[in-house]
Amino acid sequence: MKNDKKNYKVTLVGAGPGAVDLITVKGLNAIKTADVIFYDALVNKELLKNAKPDTNLIYVGKRFNNHRFSQTEINTLLAEYAFTKNNVVRLKGGDPFVFGRGSEEVDYLENCGIEVEIIPGISSALAVPTNQGIPLTKRGVNESFWVITGTTSNGEISKDIMHGAKSSATLVILMGLRNFTTILNEVLKYRPINTPFAIIQNGTLQNETICIETLENYKNALPKIDYKSPGIIVIGDVVAEHNTFLEEEIQRVLENY
Repeated sequence: MKNDKKNYKVTLVGAGPGAVDLITVKGLNAIKTADVIFYDALVNKELLKNAKPDTNLIYVGKRFNNHRFSQTEINTLLAEYAFTKNNVVRLKGGDPFVFGRGSEEVDYLENCGIEVEIIPGISSALAVPTNQGIPLTKRGVNESFWVITGTTSNGEISKDIMHGAKSSATLVILMGLRNFTTILNEVLKYRPINTPFAIIQNGTLQNETICIETLENYKNALPKIDYKSPGIIVIGDVVAEHNTFLEEEIQRVLENY
């Protein structure tokens, strides 16, 4: 007997850290076959050129104080389109399960009876430091790395920053630039003042920038932060592996001589 029941489906795709060629092959194939793509602010729009000419492209990005749709509205839209379109793709920057609220969307859709396929993406927490030659772990230096949000839902910094700072772990802090001073002062309570850190903005893109300083000189980095651009903070001795650190450290010593 023929089963005429329609299987409703959304494909949740991680777009990677920024550069168009850092998306997975499977993620790119999902874009190419999509009828509808809901995409975020951190998605490289060049990726959308791979979509079919008649694909409906819907921007649902959320940036600081600029949310086109609430998360509840996004969830509802995904379900509505899943019930009416054949192939719906939800495209999120980085990996959708690393501070991407992907699990919330999965829960909502599955509760609506909609199947969700998850295609992982390369998280900026991993790719951006690596792209700059900063290893998140190095034998004899540290034994772990922590990926921490720099801004919680109430606008404050995470208590995990304190716990991470008490360890030898490399701290990779996402969405923390607006709380930068508070974060660095918290880390200074537990880490040596000569611990290096890096601020990397627009990671893996052509306009990528990096600022390297030590904790005691963190105020030197403040004028270099572009609050309109995405960025991550990497704190730990592994930052000294960056090829400019020694040169900049010598310059800092000379300036203070």
